[in-house]
Amino acid sequence: MGEIQSSHHKVEEKCHLLLRKNRSIGEVLHKQTELEQSNYEIRLRATIRSCSFLLKNALPFRGHDETEKSNNKGLFIEVLSLIREDNEKIFNVILENTPKNEKLTSPTIQKDIVNCFSKEIIKSIYDEISKDVFGILVDESSDVSKKEQMAIVLRYVDRLGIVKERFIGVLHVLDTSSLTLKAAIDTVFSNNNLTIDQVRGQYYDGASNMSGAFNGLKSLILNENSSAYYIHCFAHQLQLVVVAVANKHDDVEEFFEQLEVVTVLKYVKEEGSTLSNRNQANGILSYFKTLDFVFLLHLMLEILCLTDTLSKHLKKKDQNILEETLLEKGTKKASEKHSIRIVDMSEYYVTPRKRRTNKTNQHHFEVVIFNTILDMQIQEFGERFSEVGTELMENMAALSPCDSFSGFDKAKLLKLSGIYKNDFDDSERVQLNGQLDIYYHSFLHDERFFNLKGITDLSRLLVETGKHLSFPLVYRLLKLTLVLPVATATVERCFSAMKFLKTDLCNRIGDDFMNDALICSVEKEALENVKTENVINRFRKMKERRGEL
Repeated sequence: MGEIQSSHHKVEEKCHLLLRKNRSIGEVLHKQTELEQSNYEIRLRATIRSCSFLLKNALPFRGHDETEKSNNKGLFIEVLSLIREDNEKIFNVILENTPKNEKLTSPTIQKDIVNCFSKEIIKSIYDEISKDVFGILVDESSDVSKKEQMAIVLRYVDRLGIVKERFIGVLHVLDTSSLTLKAAIDTVFSNNNLTIDQVRGQYYDGASNMSGAFNGLKSLILNENSSAYYIHCFAHQLQLVVVAVANKHDDVEEFFEQLEVVTVLKYVKEEGSTLSNRNQANGILSYFKTLDFVFLLHLMLEILCLTDTLSKHLKKKDQNILEETLLEKGTKKASEKHSIRIVDMSEYYVTPRKRRTNKTNQHHFEVVIFNTILDMQIQEFGERFSEVGTELMENMAALSPCDSFSGFDKAKLLKLSGIYKNDFDDSERVQLNGQLDIYYHSFLHDERFFNLKGITDLSRLLVETGKHLSFPLVYRLLKLTLVLPVATATVERCFSAMKFLKTDLCNRIGDDFMNDALICSVEKEALENVKTENVINRFRKMKERRGEL
């Protein structure tokens, strides 16, 4: 009874104290509310910082046991613990020092914040594109859980005249039919205020298991927009050129088949179970000591060296379609002019299997192998690299600023504008005719435009000097050329990043969370530019949450 009276007395004293200080209950509650709001924001900012760090480094969030006594709480909780170590203000309001329903550490909270980052990145990309034209790069691959995933990258020229290829997401598709892929692209576009009419190029790697679907997708998009020109990935085409030669020429095919089993043959020669097996392995190994093998070894090495420069250039992130075209032509010419020392032998050729022929050694090595293989390579180059259209590529080359605009050709550029009928009407083509003359003579003697390495540099410098405003139609033509990529390397890098996020040990990650995390991981520069305030505002607008006032 005495304890109750004492407690009652304390309450009365507090009430009198409040009255003496002219403070109302409302004021006290208001200050309590302000404190709770402040603590909530501190917790939220710490959670956002933890998510941002993990996203930037493509690290897993969850642990097997996130309880307070666990030794494996996962990286999300561990990063939060590090954040609070040297900050008493943060330490006092997060993790165990927070009511259970206000910790802001649940898997749902983590996913929502990652989604906010992803949405902010996507918004920045679409704000840059706005109503301008762009190219779309698409590729598909199965993830570790055998789900078919389609990655989408957009290529465009930003307000500074800089070419960008930006990853906008990976979508799980139930199948890889052209209709399914087209529906997925339509959904992405409609959700972000983009249209098929803005597309000026579509690019796929032409993989055998997807060629039918992508050909169908190409046609579906072209039916809606005839200016969405299709390009078969140059890097993949180059690979097909080399593979085709290896498959179509009998001697080259045998060369690679024998080369693949040399280690096994050496083992069989020494450890074979029967004398017959050992003798057979020894006979095949003798092939590697013949002139045929040495000749083909050097020839294929030379062919691969000729294509190596082009192959490496095609895999670069910053692609320039005009430079790729020149390299491709140069590779063709090098193949045509290439020669090696031919051994002059008038005797009849004997095969590695000791069969005598009625052809001389010179005829065999020079005609049957050397000339035939190079002819096949040149033919494959012509067939594989003709899909874009010779006219389109040659006309674009007239925009190159290299060697003081030596490739400038007004007639070709006017033809190019005619190909893009959706971008230039008849009156604009007449205006372009006049602009091109002034454009050429203006820059021919302008030192700022000397020593440019390509049209990417030209685009950036035009904007930097304000010349894109003086020659808007020329700049429009330049942008149409720049949005045409020649390789799907950027999309392939997205799938490489996906392997870090969805692994054998973490294969149950949901499609939405994986997509959001992948966007943040791939677009690291955009992630760093996302403002915390924007994430907070987007997070608060998602839904009502416990503990938030």
